Order: sequence, then C-alpha cells, then structure tokens
Amino acid sequence: MRVYVQVKQLGKRKCSIEKIPVDFPVPPVDVQELIEAIVSWQVCEYNERLQQSEVLKYLTQEEVENKATSGKVGFAVNYNGKPATEVEAITNALQSYEDGIFRIFIDDAEAGDLSSPILLEEDSTLTFIRLAMLSGRLW
Repeated sequence: MRVYVQVKQLGKRKCSIEKIPVDFPVPPVDVQELIEAIVSWQVCEYNERLQQSEVLKYLTQEEVENKATSGKVGFAVNYNGKPATEVEAITNALQSYEDGIFRIFIDDAEAGDLSSPILLEEDSTLTFIRLAMLSGRLW
C-alpha cells in the first residue's frame, strides 16, 4: 500500500511541502502502529545516510548545486557518529505524540490518540505537524 507523507512545521517560512511516498507491506491498524512504522522507516533511512557519509567525504558538483538552491551548502554532519537506535526512537516518538509535541492528520482528519483505529487507503496523505511550544510567563 502506497501512502504519501508530508511534514509541516508551524512558524517556518519555507512554503514548499513535498509529498514523500511510503510503502507499507502491512497497513497499520491504529495510530501507535503507524508511528512505529514511520519511525522504523526513518531510522533505516538515517542509518543508511550515516554509512554513506562515512564512505563519501566530499560533495559532487551536482550536490553542491542542489544545496545551493536551498541556500546552504554543507555536509550532513553527525557529530557523535552513532547510528540511531530504533527502539529508543519509537519510544521517544510515542511519548512525544502523547505529550502533544506533534499531531497526525490522515486526509485532513486528525488521527486521535494512540489506540484510535485508522483506515489508510491507497494514495492517502499523512500530515505530521510539529507544534511550536511557547515559553515565557503568563502575567
């Protein structure tokens, strides 16, 4: 099953939002399984990029041109050099969802709490919105 993921962060000036296709071999049945599947996919992507960056220590001309269009040319630096741990990432993501750090919308309808059932259809759009926390005192 192919769905599309888009991430929005409130308060960012970047207007372009790109839909990223994701294939689920087995569609998740609730919000918790959805978060676990997305985090597992992202951890695998991150660890693969980390291994590739250890092999390549230079940027090609094409990479420089692509990064120049975004306004910043640089290496994807991982200062500690450690790969991500899937179990820790999933635990952190589930806790963040429960704490209200981000929300998930499936085709413009909010997903609900972790145990809420979901129904993903072919070409559904998953929107992850990271909520900005305000700091300061109330007078």
